[in-house]
Amino acid sequence: MKKCGRCAKPAVLHITEIRHGEVQALHLCESCAKEYLNESEAGGPPPDDDDVGGPSEESESSDTSDDELSSTCPQCGITFKEFRKQGRLGCPHDYTVFHDELMPLLENIHGETQHTGKVPKRAPKASQHQFRLIRLRNRLRAAVDEEMYEEAARLRDEIQSLENEAGSSGNAS
Repeated sequence: MKKCGRCAKPAVLHITEIRHGEVQALHLCESCAKEYLNESEAGGPPPDDDDVGGPSEESESSDTSDDELSSTCPQCGITFKEFRKQGRLGCPHDYTVFHDELMPLLENIHGETQHTGKVPKRAPKASQHQFRLIRLRNRLRAAVDEEMYEEAARLRDEIQSLENEAGSSGNAS
């Protein structure tokens, strides 16, 4: 778990901002997140002391973030701004409504955007092998769909080596 960028507590809010063309990740605990959100709503100073942006640049970024945060779920009525304050979504439909804002947030927090679950340690090796192949094939399909051909080639090679490994161990039995 990541630590807060301002104090040593565990971070519960992870924000990625673009300032002066640079991507900056903020990891904040609950109390520092409240301060940060209050500062940004009041147009206060940015959280990083080494950021020397002028007020015009700051007001531009706060205007665009307010536009992003103003989308509202038609099912439950929650806004993305409310989600950021509470840390909880209102209904399952929110994942669709706030998809563009949630995906980078989930990827930053969990490293993935899809839940993969766990495999029991006592599961037979054949089951673990099949599970890994299915997961790799799904990633390969996604890589091809997103036209990430280098990643797709790497995944294809990994799948072939796993299949060859399974074939050679199956013939040895």
